[in-house]
Amino acid sequence: MNKESDTRSRILDIARELFHGRSYADVGIKEICDRAGVQKGSFYHFFTSKQELAMAVIDSMADAWALGFVAEAFDDALPPLERLEYMVDAIYYWQKAAQDKDQQKRMPGCLFGNLALEVSTRDEILRARLNAVFAKASGQFHATLSEAVQQGALPPMQIEATAEAMLAFLEGVILLAKTRNDPEVVRRLGSALKSVRVV
Repeated sequence: MNKESDTRSRILDIARELFHGRSYADVGIKEICDRAGVQKGSFYHFFTSKQELAMAVIDSMADAWALGFVAEAFDDALPPLERLEYMVDAIYYWQKAAQDKDQQKRMPGCLFGNLALEVSTRDEILRARLNAVFAKASGQFHATLSEAVQQGALPPMQIEATAEAMLAFLEGVILLAKTRNDPEVVRRLGSALKSVRVV
């Protein structure tokens, strides 16, 4: 990694940490630059605005998740229902680890869900970017459900609507767990994911 890409990555990492741990509105460019150890000129060399940085953070996090635990959870080698169980477990352990790492022991929740709640009514560009991330996640559930129904592991259902409902259920569980600052909520309620069904 060269110096320029290293600087950009450092800005992205700090922004992701701050947006996730606090909020998009609460974090300014100056704080990001100070924490990343870069001048504002360097920031604007890579990003024209905080909004553009936020889009890069969303894309970076989505890529990391898609290549990380989401890829592991939705591995075609796993039976469909096990993929759903794996997804819940992965979310639980990720949230627990993030809480343990936080100095104030706060559970961060879902970066995409946090941003969606904060900016969707105020920033159409960020709303659209977040919607694309959720649509891709829904597509993973769609493929898994199609296979489960085809194999007889689940009864017939409206697959597209059920995929969206499962995503909404998980996001709601994560939000509730964040509100209670308790990742165990994910483990306790997540088992109901396989029962979510639109007929």
